[in-house]
Amino acid sequence: MSARIARGSSAAKPRPRSKAPARGKGRGKQTVDTLPLSDAALRRIGFWLLLGMILAIGLAFAVATGVPRMIGWTVGGAIGEAGFSVKRVEIKGLERMQRLPVYAVALDQQSMAMPLIDLDGTRERLLRFGWVEEARVSRRLPDTLVVDIVERTPAAIWQHNQRLALIDRHGVVLQDVELDAMPDLPLVIGPAANHHAEELIALFADTPQLRPLLAGATWVGGRRWDIRFQSGETLALPEGVEAARKALTHFARMDKAAQLLGRGLVRFDMRIPGKIVVRVSDVPGSTVSELEAAAPAAPAIDAATTI
Repeated sequence: MSARIARGSSAAKPRPRSKAPARGKGRGKQTVDTLPLSDAALRRIGFWLLLGMILAIGLAFAVATGVPRMIGWTVGGAIGEAGFSVKRVEIKGLERMQRLPVYAVALDQQSMAMPLIDLDGTRERLLRFGWVEEARVSRRLPDTLVVDIVERTPAAIWQHNQRLALIDRHGVVLQDVELDAMPDLPLVIGPAANHHAEELIALFADTPQLRPLLAGATWVGGRRWDIRFQSGETLALPEGVEAARKALTHFARMDKAAQLLGRGLVRFDMRIPGKIVVRVSDVPGSTVSELEAAAPAAPAIDAATTI
């Protein structure tokens, strides 16, 4: 008789469940086991860190003592010896200024090797010339230095301390002028008159009919203008830009209506608002006449009226 085995029973013993490694702690141990750092490896890491610090200090010292600049000069000189050096200077924009001073500045370099040309320094030296309003300096490989000049435009002649000088509208002195070679430009006279030349030009921009008749102007007392016309008369304008502009506009209208200029009169004084004081002769005690500044008709100059 065979023996019966009860269902659900087993002769084999159950396997014990393996314990899972603790999180974090086991992984760190595995990493250390996988990548061991020996004493030799630590010494190598320390060596490279020390070497990097030494190189950084050496680089800072080289920059402070100009070693990169010396290297740059050496490389630039080698490039110049290879054929990239200044052999030609091309100047553009000159009409009145002489070319020789520009050549002298452009060629005044510590090295003629193209990479070593001091473009900014050359430009700054060119701007010291009165004629030069703007300058651009550039390289054109392999061997040309290009200098592009923007000249100032002459606007008047300034007379001061027995000296005649050509100036632009901003009063910048361009060059001296000889008495027998004066250009056809207005003459401004007096201390600091050059700095008010633009103001004078603006005044006559509002009265273009008088501009061809202008011979010169004197800056009086640092406050106002005395205008001298080619026909010999002098017009005294009031102080202030706006007052002078209005006075000159009134005078232009009266001259158009009555032809004040060219009649042998000597001086018109418009410093009194609304009136023109006319001097007939420049002899002391000579006759004068007062005119209404707004009078549209031709004024009658009474030679017997005196003050």
